Amino acid sequence: MTRILITGAAGMIGQALLQRLAGTDHEIVATDLRPPKVLPPNAQFEKLDVTTDDPLTVIARVQPEVIVHLASIVTPPKGSTRQLEYAVDVAGTEKVLEAALAVGTRRIVVTSSGAAYGYHPDNPVPLRETDALRGNPEFPYSDHKRQVEEVLASARAHAPQLEQVVLRVGTVLGAGTQNQITALFEKPRILAVRGSESPFVFIWTEDLAAILHRAATDGPAGVFNVAGDGALGARDIAKVMNKPVLRIPAWLLKGALAVAKPLGLSRYGPEQVRFLQYRPVLANDALKTAFGYVPQKSSAEVLAYWKAETHT
Repeated sequence: MTRILITGAAGMIGQALLQRLAGTDHEIVATDLRPPKVLPPNAQFEKLDVTTDDPLTVIARVQPEVIVHLASIVTPPKGSTRQLEYAVDVAGTEKVLEAALAVGTRRIVVTSSGAAYGYHPDNPVPLRETDALRGNPEFPYSDHKRQVEEVLASARAHAPQLEQVVLRVGTVLGAGTQNQITALFEKPRILAVRGSESPFVFIWTEDLAAILHRAATDGPAGVFNVAGDGALGARDIAKVMNKPVLRIPAWLLKGALAVAKPLGLSRYGPEQVRFLQYRPVLANDALKTAFGYVPQKSSAEVLAYWKAETHT
């Protein structure tokens, strides 16, 4: 039996992991701002806000052997600020890490993102775990995930007694997933920057939950990209969604967003064009060999599954 504390347990991934751990011998402490919709019999809820002193007090009281740190702002809510997003993603991770070291936690599992590599025209295709992390300052989530990984790398050097499993996750899709990424697929036409296929790599929610389960229990420590096999460009996505592709020149899209954002017609500025042009494509070789998990669904199968489950 292992006592596992999960931050961000009320989110989509947290709830999938809780269901994966239900019925096991592990003692689960689910933490978040609010209780998960479904709490398994072997789990208890503790309120924990990573922007406060909660990590120090709750983790000190619970004394977990393993922490699965999922708390993060992936899709900023209306009215969110970069300051808040930093407080959750970067400073929040620092607090959880500090608390883990203080109580002698054996292992911490952290969901990073492929966005930590950044959106750059010279990114290797595919990206491997040894490639540089160059999260773009103009994209808060990408920039913050890069900073989180720098914090974790420093801890690996100075506190090697705390095992780390760092998962650089691709785009997560499951039944009913709705966010800023899926909004792109719901439009009448699939948007693409002319001259770029804007590739996506997807991971099924249930695959990610299984990977997190293994990471929290008998899996090896290390840093691993998490994605299904293959990548889907705009043409591939359009075929799955049965929609045409709208290809717009980069200069035109930048100009339109430069006008639309100040007028409140778009939440995105011209920098968003890089997000479409230079998406990181993740190699999953290490996940399948060194970590020992082969995703059940490829990127193409994940998108098809999401479409079928969401549009029934």
